[in-house]
Amino acid sequence: MYSVGLAYLLWVVSGCGALGFHRFYIGKIPTGLLWMFTGGLLGIGSLYDLVTLSRQVKEANIRNALFENNVPPKERIVRDGVSTIVSAPKESVERIILKLAKRNKGILIISDVALEANISVDDAKKDLEILVNKGIAEIMVKKTGAIVYVIREYLENDLSLEDF
Repeated sequence: MYSVGLAYLLWVVSGCGALGFHRFYIGKIPTGLLWMFTGGLLGIGSLYDLVTLSRQVKEANIRNALFENNVPPKERIVRDGVSTIVSAPKESVERIILKLAKRNKGILIISDVALEANISVDDAKKDLEILVNKGIAEIMVKKTGAIVYVIREYLENDLSLEDF
């Protein structure tokens, strides 16, 4: 994190900003070189920095926070130059179940849902029952006695429900 106080100290030490040390400090190397070779744009840029240096330091801190540890900006909240890593939004269990049903051609087993959604078997059963109550899924008992949940929209044409 960059310090506003240190940035202003470097501004003073560099001839009231004419040598651009403060710009090098906050990572603005190209304009630091420009300031160094032009005397802070003949003093105009130095005066601009005197007024805006605290904002420039804040922006540099935000820029640093976004790129530290290569964490994508979507997973980071930055407020007043302080960054906080946040987890990506969690996918709903219902959405996970529907994706699994599509991948499994309409047939769902409680244990598969529990594994895919990283939830308990009891929670998986409750979530499947919710889909049954909404009319999205049906409960079927295979000839083997196994209970499966079926989402007809994803059933393949050649799969017959008579197998159940």
